[in-house]
Amino acid sequence: MKYALLLFSLLFMTSYAQSSEDDWQEVLRQWMTAEDMEENFGEETMLLLEERAATKLNINQISREQLEELPFLTAPQVEAVVAYVDRYRPVRSLSELQMIKALDYDTRRLLACFVFVGDEKVKRVRPKLSDVMKHGEHTLTATAKLPLYDHKGDRNGYLGYKYRHDLRYQFTYGDHIKAGITGAQDAGEPFFSNRNSMGYDHYSYYLQLRGMGRLEELNLGTYRVQMGMGLVMNTGFSLGKLASLQSMGRSSHMLTAHTSRSAAGYLQGAAATVRLWPRWHVTLFASYRPLDATLNDDGTARTLLTDGYHRTPTEMGKKHNTHEVLTGMSIGWRPTLRDGSAFVRLNAVYTHLDRRLSPQKTATSYRRYAAEGNNFVNVSTDYGYTSARLAVSGEMAINGNGALAAIHAVSYRLTDELTLMALHRYYDKRYTALHARSFSEGSGVQNEHGLYVGATWRPTSRWLLQGYVDYAHFAWKRYLVSAPSDAVDGLLSARYTHKRWTLEGRYRLHIRQHDNSSKSLLENRPEHRLRLRAAMDVSPRLTLQAQADGSNTLANGRHSSGVMVSQRATWRWRSILVDGQIGWFHTDGYDSRLYQYERSVAHDFSFPMYYGHGLRYSLLAQATLGNHLMLSVKAGTTNYFDRSSIGSGLQEINHSAVTDLLVQAAYKF
Repeated sequence: MKYALLLFSLLFMTSYAQSSEDDWQEVLRQWMTAEDMEENFGEETMLLLEERAATKLNINQISREQLEELPFLTAPQVEAVVAYVDRYRPVRSLSELQMIKALDYDTRRLLACFVFVGDEKVKRVRPKLSDVMKHGEHTLTATAKLPLYDHKGDRNGYLGYKYRHDLRYQFTYGDHIKAGITGAQDAGEPFFSNRNSMGYDHYSYYLQLRGMGRLEELNLGTYRVQMGMGLVMNTGFSLGKLASLQSMGRSSHMLTAHTSRSAAGYLQGAAATVRLWPRWHVTLFASYRPLDATLNDDGTARTLLTDGYHRTPTEMGKKHNTHEVLTGMSIGWRPTLRDGSAFVRLNAVYTHLDRRLSPQKTATSYRRYAAEGNNFVNVSTDYGYTSARLAVSGEMAINGNGALAAIHAVSYRLTDELTLMALHRYYDKRYTALHARSFSEGSGVQNEHGLYVGATWRPTSRWLLQGYVDYAHFAWKRYLVSAPSDAVDGLLSARYTHKRWTLEGRYRLHIRQHDNSSKSLLENRPEHRLRLRAAMDVSPRLTLQAQADGSNTLANGRHSSGVMVSQRATWRWRSILVDGQIGWFHTDGYDSRLYQYERSVAHDFSFPMYYGHGLRYSLLAQATLGNHLMLSVKAGTTNYFDRSSIGSGLQEINHSAVTDLLVQAAYKF
């Protein structure tokens, strides 16, 4: 409580604070919780939407599938937009979105960042080669991160130099064609040397075609697949609990090119969606790609690695030592209904590893039911129904061993102001799927049975209240939990907007069970998190925002608390953007760590974690020169007051402060 007065006073003393809600990144990052940041949910979602914002959709030719790529829309909202455009086409102005009752003010403003009013033609025609060559857009982007310090491994231990960099080329023609290549290098990895004789440590290369008649989509190279609610295949994005409340647990089916620098989660090969008949679609995909793995003495794979680091001889020795062959399909039917829409899909995935996956189950009993073997089969059916007020979606899956997984979500709009949602999931402890990712309290789609209920209420146009409660039971042991256990998670969020002002508060209580210090009993470990934000538009050019975050946890009989207060300013003038942020943090330790979103250059999303005592400040400057060149520079410093060195092992920095410089140049032609 000693920081409570400071936390509250900062917010109310900052009468000039504001966040520009017109910035879609600002809106979306408010949905992210600490767990979302740890699981990279926020980064993947923002990468997807950054590309969609760069190639906006023509609202007069928009399809249901394209709208379903936008994770902030609920199923009834998707249905309402499709119905309005079909009935009143052509849309003359985005102001007409106000006529769609299912869209609230914030969603309309967010949707406007991803659509435009274009050609009134109903049918999408195949692009002509001459038009593609004439009107296609090329973008070349180079990014480098320059640390103004040395890690211990930079002096002795890492195979490469300390600079992280990547180079991207992309060609786009509206929403029809996207092709490109991305080369990425992490700090410490060799460049044009060692096993990286081809230059970069990782390459993403892709060709994506859309709207080619019956061939609705074709992906060649690296790509991602999302089917249903993620029980058998989801290498795309995944939403956290608060974001799931925003989208009301909507199911989705999507193919998309993998364009990022990430070396994890993608497939490599070919994928296509074909329209067989007016209401029938089939998706087929095949992939062959190398994986990193930690090996057992007998040559089997103990653990599949996803961090993508190849900085040391040991890490480099694990690079691409295992290979995966994957094939899958999905066939879907969407019947014609008088009121609303429905769909049913059948999905199947087969995965083969050239090394047997053999986790050490005797040494770590909580991994007794971990995936094991060379061959894995998963089959599911997902389905849904949407009307003006009701949305139901679900998926039921089975693996090759006969274990089941199921998830169902229902949302109902009681009034124009109040919407309720419930989500139930059951994941058998024996259910395994190598590429599954769905709604869960635990770390995967396994060993969990839970119920989530939430509500969104807009009592007036100025107020938005959201909240949820989630209960989960784990029938088998988990990491640091040696018996069946439970978890309860609850969140309440309130936001008030009036003219220039925005006031927001969020409180979260998360209770998880862990072994006590003697491992004789389970104990409840409550974690409290509080966020307060005050904002006001100062002028069309200048926005300011103040935010305060607090945390309090109890583990092994010891309380750990923390607080972070920050101030941010954003200034825009013509083609120039300057964004600065400063934050002071003080926590008792890692258990009370805090997270803070920072604006960054394109293709780079930053959610730094802070614990201990220190000060963080950063400055981003962007300028567009003419119609082709954009330059971006970001400098950030973290200064710790409670330590003389940072990190450990090869990552140790023999200093109490670190400064990084991020530079980027993007040229469009």
